[in-house]
Amino acid sequence: MKTVKEYIESGILEEYVLGLTSDSENTEIAAILLSHPEIKDEINSITDALVSYADKNAPELDPTIKPMVLATIDYMERIKGGEAPSFPPELNEHSKISDFTEWLNRKDIVLPDDFEDVHAKIIGFEPTKITAVTWLKYGSPEELHHNQYEKFLILEGTCDLTIEGKVYSLVAGNYLSIPLHVKHDVRVTSTMPCKVILQRIAA
Repeated sequence: MKTVKEYIESGILEEYVLGLTSDSENTEIAAILLSHPEIKDEINSITDALVSYADKNAPELDPTIKPMVLATIDYMERIKGGEAPSFPPELNEHSKISDFTEWLNRKDIVLPDDFEDVHAKIIGFEPTKITAVTWLKYGSPEELHHNQYEKFLILEGTCDLTIEGKVYSLVAGNYLSIPLHVKHDVRVTSTMPCKVILQRIAA
């Protein structure tokens, strides 16, 4: 097994922050985070460096990257602190907001006062499925996924989700699944943040 120094120098943490690691690598990193706080520090350092670089050199950084990395670290810290893992149901066309009452009623699954653009709280982490309560103030830029399905259930607020040029106007209670290999983006249309259950499922 690699030492922590070798692991940090391997480049895998940079790939993790950028969302380029595989499901098995994500699981491995999540396990290492529990026992090696220096890995968490390195991920924070990489994230801050990328944000700083983007501020100076790039026209726009995907605003979802840092919140999702921080949400992952937060979830692992909660598990380490004694929180029992939970397994939210997989989203589908029959899903209802009430299916997630167990998590939505929790006092720690809330929007912080210092919310900026995107905030996420992971409520379920499995090797092939991540479930998070996510708040979007403005939306998320265009992206596409080749190895994971992205599913949404709107909890509060409204948004337009555009898939390959077709706009889906979503309100509380609406469900939508994003196919693989298609460009999509989200634009919040309500004055309040759009709160959603977001799931990413390995293809």
